Amino acid sequence: MGQSVDTTLWSSARIARYNEVSKMKFDDPAIATLSIPRIGLEAAIFRGSDELTLDRGLGWIPSTAEPGSPGNTGIAGHRDSFFRPLKDLVLDDRIELRTENASRTYIVRSMTVVTPKQVEVLAPTSDAVLTLVTCYPFFAPGDAPNRMIVRAIASDSIYARAGASAADSLSGSSER
Repeated sequence: MGQSVDTTLWSSARIARYNEVSKMKFDDPAIATLSIPRIGLEAAIFRGSDELTLDRGLGWIPSTAEPGSPGNTGIAGHRDSFFRPLKDLVLDDRIELRTENASRTYIVRSMTVVTPKQVEVLAPTSDAVLTLVTCYPFFAPGDAPNRMIVRAIASDSIYARAGASAADSLSGSSER
């Protein structure tokens, strides 16, 4: 992965699993890097959202637009490891998504809690949208009953410049 990972907020089980997975050899390199400077989050993004991928870093949800492409890009992460800092995210925070060929800034326009069945939050969009998905609540023991959805709009989008009300119209009825 080539970068230092801050595990300060992580659960002990996730730290142990990350240390174990870090010793493994993988043929698939990171496809992008996600950074949210205000909350100190920086993590590699890998293809897929299976358990092994999320133990290594963040996972690109394959049914969504690829990082750096137009459309709705879905990124998943564990609430007790890489995505733990999302608990401190606020509206208008900036998210940087870097691929080998480009860098794009997104602006957080909504944060909602949905049930795991509300997958419409990952529906395609015509504008460049970043949807972060993690289990919720952050500190609940065992399996989490809900998902926190962070919706961010590319800063070069007319919706980002127009503000949250326009961005909400992109996000569908599942966001409350």
